[in-house]
Amino acid sequence: MFDIVRERLKQKHRTMPWPDGPAPERSERYAGCPVLQPDCPKNCSVCIDACPVQALEGSKNQVQLDLSKCIFCRACESACPEDKIHFGTDFKMAALSREELTISPGQTLPRSVLLERARKLFGRSLKLRQVSAGGCNACEADINVLGTIGWDLGRFGIQLVASPRHADGLIITGPVTQNMKTALEKTYAAIPDPKIVIAVGACACSGGLFAGHAETCGGADSVVPVDLYIPGCPPHPLTILDGLLRFIGRTS
Repeated sequence: MFDIVRERLKQKHRTMPWPDGPAPERSERYAGCPVLQPDCPKNCSVCIDACPVQALEGSKNQVQLDLSKCIFCRACESACPEDKIHFGTDFKMAALSREELTISPGQTLPRSVLLERARKLFGRSLKLRQVSAGGCNACEADINVLGTIGWDLGRFGIQLVASPRHADGLIITGPVTQNMKTALEKTYAAIPDPKIVIAVGACACSGGLFAGHAETCGGADSVVPVDLYIPGCPPHPLTILDGLLRFIGRTS
């Protein structure tokens, strides 16, 4: 036992300083918020054709990217002959509506996702019931990472709870399969008012890879009202935490 205590003392403080300090380093392969350059001289549709989830749409020389659909596979970036699409390192991608997740050439996402109602009601604490509505467990895994010692979600007063009766809202992952639709509706109904809903990952935001499939509902907002969208496939834990903190006004 003394060896364990001694080793723990050597490790010192393990929780990251962010948001008061620098953000943790991301892998070189990390794909953050994409950036689209305007006026493609090729007037082609290579990037649109390369996208497996139809996240890119528009005219041949003026495309838009729907981040709620994007699975960050970077196929468009690789396919573009003019290097007009790049996935950067910006992790701040949460938005209050799907419309705000549409990126146009030369534009970035809105920075503020503060929901004034959420700040007033839950600014000091936020209890969430997590529902995996047919997900692959990748988004669920990154949400669970936030409970580890390095991230320590509880230091912000945000906790995942076991019962919807004890929750302020839902955090939903997965495209909402037909088998999970009723369970999600009942869980939402069991949460006392006022309540909020957060969709995490491309599947929950839009249906993702399963959009249009007969066995799925096409995302969380087809079943319950969604207050916050956090895109990604899966979103990095930093993207999830940033969205939650900005949502309740704990950071800007």
